[in-house]
Amino acid sequence: MRDYSIREFIEKTKQNDEARDYFELETERILEVNLAGDVWAKAGSMISYNGKIKFEREGILEHGVGKMFKKAFSGEGTALMKASGRGVLYLADQGKKVTVLDLNGESITVNGNDLLAFEPSVRWDIHLMRKMAGVVSGGLFNVTLEGQGKVAITSHYEPLTLLVEPGKPVMTDPNATVAWSGHLKPEFRTDISYRTFLGRGSGESIQMEFSGDGFVIVQPYEEKSGSDRSG
Repeated sequence: MRDYSIREFIEKTKQNDEARDYFELETERILEVNLAGDVWAKAGSMISYNGKIKFEREGILEHGVGKMFKKAFSGEGTALMKASGRGVLYLADQGKKVTVLDLNGESITVNGNDLLAFEPSVRWDIHLMRKMAGVVSGGLFNVTLEGQGKVAITSHYEPLTLLVEPGKPVMTDPNATVAWSGHLKPEFRTDISYRTFLGRGSGESIQMEFSGDGFVIVQPYEEKSGSDRSG
């Protein structure tokens, strides 16, 4: 690793002030939001901003009673904050890689841990994964987003997209699964045996099975707990 003068370091790492889109990647791990209105973001993801921006924690009835009860039932849910105003906002999450997706009438389902931000024009809903209760830490719920607008998701290291084709189901580790086509409905397979409990099983005990026509995004990392995150 080479040494830099202060001037060289500033030139190498300073923000890009050219004309930008609503969501832009300032670096591969930092999302820049050029705010002129509102944006929903993961609570605690703000690392810097300039301009006049107000932050509000998601109100208990902000998205309706139905979603409030889903979040209360899940015990976790995606904690959101709303940033409003005009300025430049920088978001990041545990140093994870950021990917910006532009929805144009499509839908995508994202693991709650991996949703960083989305435009207010995007419709969303929470789906609980009751069968996974007590099995996958932080993976009990997912958020389906659809419509028009930008969505920013995160992953540990480089994500891999696997194509799901009719008659060729794809199995994934729930802890490594980031997102998938919004219309796909994963099933859960278990491979729990005496050998598994002894730690001698050859495969993972729980898998998600995706069937149909679509895609699933995985990361080369098993996100098992809030304290065990890197990338």
